[in-house]
Amino acid sequence: MELRFSAEDLAFQKEVRTFLKENLPAGLLDRSDRGLHPLKEDIVAWQKVLHNKGWIAPNWPVEYGGTGWSLTRKYIYDREYFLSGAPQTISFGLRMVGPVIFSFGTQEQKDTYLQDILESNTWWCQGFSEPGSGSDLASLSTRAVRDGDAYVINGQKIWTTFAHWADMMFCLVRTKSDCKPQEGISFILIDMNSPGVEVRPIVGLDLDHTLNEVFLDNVRVPVQNLIGEENKGWTYAKFLLGNERSGIARVARSQYQLAKLKQIAGVEHQGNGLLIDDASFRSQIARIEIELKALEAMELRYLSQEIAGRKLTAETSILKIRGAEIIQAIRSLTVTALGPYGLAYEPDDVFRRRNDGPIGPEHLHGAMADHLYQRAATIYGGTNEIQRNIVAKAIAG
Repeated sequence: MELRFSAEDLAFQKEVRTFLKENLPAGLLDRSDRGLHPLKEDIVAWQKVLHNKGWIAPNWPVEYGGTGWSLTRKYIYDREYFLSGAPQTISFGLRMVGPVIFSFGTQEQKDTYLQDILESNTWWCQGFSEPGSGSDLASLSTRAVRDGDAYVINGQKIWTTFAHWADMMFCLVRTKSDCKPQEGISFILIDMNSPGVEVRPIVGLDLDHTLNEVFLDNVRVPVQNLIGEENKGWTYAKFLLGNERSGIARVARSQYQLAKLKQIAGVEHQGNGLLIDDASFRSQIARIEIELKALEAMELRYLSQEIAGRKLTAETSILKIRGAEIIQAIRSLTVTALGPYGLAYEPDDVFRRRNDGPIGPEHLHGAMADHLYQRAATIYGGTNEIQRNIVAKAIAG
């Protein structure tokens, strides 16, 4: 495994680091620092900055607006991006449906949607999960029936992140029943302003509104919004989920948050001294740091194998499992470091309306919210239980 970068790659690393330091907005960095979700207008403005630089879609082909970077440079960029404290760009358009459209869509679909995705002019959401069809996604029941030049869609989607902000949804629907479940699913694009689309909020454990239920009642969708072939949607969904899980180990982001935890422990008191001087607490930090180093080595090994031309299979599932568990451990220990102040939790919208200052230390704001939100890290992107099944199946053949 080659761990050294070339002189050209090191120069690129410096360029990325400098750009982020000079251009990342302070307000966006502060929210990301605290683990808070970015405000829509702020993340859209930031994504437009990245687009103007030409860095918004590292994983896209050059002909569609991508960077043309090698796997090594993509790794360097992702690492420097998250070590800067920058928030994750919204993935639904850039990492998920965009690659599906340029890989399987018609020329008309590419012309209609791709540039707007790059410019962050269209906000997308993902209509996959349903009540009773999450991990077992092939059991979905939302139905699309062909009626002339349109599909009529009825059903319900759930856990739909940012649907209340979305202009478009990419959606899995059932178009055939008398077959194997995976063989009767189609992939279709739905305008969220269509008659019959209703979005209802789901307030999460963090008391924030990012999730939603989406109800589809006789929603008419033009046939030209179908991606690829009818009943081949399962193939496109697997392709999409493979893109979703890229970078899912979140090593650099976890390293950044671990450094913030050490800063907090360096000012919080424990008895007559600082928390960072407590042997038990230092031991907990050390354990996480060791596990994170091991995960980083694993990620680099897989990167080296990809560069050598080997196609990864269950390796991404291993990265997802460990990455999710480590981020949960960091956020849990961060709340522990705050002591009793960690319990004085206020949702972000309440905090921003306060005029009498924060309860407790200034670095408190956001810690509990992200701790609660990250309880779902072992669920979203494919539950850790499902990921372990994928690993076991790959090992057992």
